Amino acid sequence: MAEELPPSVAHPQIGRAPKQRDFWLLTSGRTLRAFGFGFSGVLIAVHLQARALSATEIGLFLSIALTSASLAGLIAATAAGRFGRRLTLVAIGVLMLICGIDMSLSTQAWLLIAGGATGMAGVAGTDLGPFLPIEQAVLAQSSDPPKLNRSFARYSLSGGLGGAVGAFAAALGTSLERREAFFVAFALLGAATAIVPLFLSDAVEANRELPVFGSLRPLIGLSALFGLDSLGGGLVVNAVVVYWLHIRFGASPSILGPSFAVMSVLGAASFELSGRLADRIGLVNTMVFTHLPSNVALFLVPFAPSLPIAIAILILRSTLVQMDQPARQAYVVSIVKPNERSGALAITGALRGVANGAGPLITGAAIQAASLGLPFFLGVTLKSLYDVGLYFGYRRRLGGHELERHG
Repeated sequence: MAEELPPSVAHPQIGRAPKQRDFWLLTSGRTLRAFGFGFSGVLIAVHLQARALSATEIGLFLSIALTSASLAGLIAATAAGRFGRRLTLVAIGVLMLICGIDMSLSTQAWLLIAGGATGMAGVAGTDLGPFLPIEQAVLAQSSDPPKLNRSFARYSLSGGLGGAVGAFAAALGTSLERREAFFVAFALLGAATAIVPLFLSDAVEANRELPVFGSLRPLIGLSALFGLDSLGGGLVVNAVVVYWLHIRFGASPSILGPSFAVMSVLGAASFELSGRLADRIGLVNTMVFTHLPSNVALFLVPFAPSLPIAIAILILRSTLVQMDQPARQAYVVSIVKPNERSGALAITGALRGVANGAGPLITGAAIQAASLGLPFFLGVTLKSLYDVGLYFGYRRRLGGHELERHG
């Protein structure tokens, strides 16, 4: 059972005005960043192909980018404990700036792959990078317990909306020159997101005398399940699906951009519903009962006889597939001590990222071998096993704020 922390320990008292300002700064920064990740997730595989990278090299790039994004969270959590959360967020924004410059100007495969190693390429079409463990720890610290689920839902909503606008804008990336311009914009967004943390209040900083990484006991089984889900998710991450649609049906960015924008809007809308649903049925139930139906839709994608039908199925799936994200994040921060939140999120994120990063390598090989349905079928199997394991293993283990609510 998760350790129940006294409210005075679990939720340090912070003035309402700084809380509100910090929340809006966090969501504003995430919206800017998500806009860049939204168009990058649509354009990057096509951009790499135009740079003459093979399917295997593209798969390698995507794997390195996904793995680096999550492993960088461990470094970020450690740095935040030593140098402070604000300064760490500034440094990560600079990494996004470097990645954008590399994607825009580099023509050699090894340089492009090195850009992916920054962890800031946004290949998933959303933010899976080192920002998350730091920002989510700040979010938990600046949210009142009764509002925690909805705070995480609205934080996710800001990312979803930014990603949707970015995906829609990607429809303009129909030539190499335009895509290069997009990645210049990506670099500028990195610079902007490096500036935003400078305006956060002192209240966002953790006590640097306390350890960032505490007991792993509450996280071992949970992290293993998250890793299983991520391995399945890596097989069908946005950039992979875009590449698959491009190879299978000849889909161009002018079609894929608006399509993925619609998916992002629907996914963003589902975040608000996720917070409300978690208040009613609990965090674990919300994760499982929204995730399983999305797996059914994913299973149907490779059977689609045409591009419009494939996109329609993916749009239907988008209404459910991301609803588990804010619930998962709120659950992780609620089962550990306040000073350990960034470390816990970094650990679970790193394990998810390593598993997630293996997916594109398998997908690249499968597409090259014309086994076009294999990534989808494997992804569904692994993600469904995760749902079953999560439900039977954790449905009775409530988060700290859920325990408070149930008295």
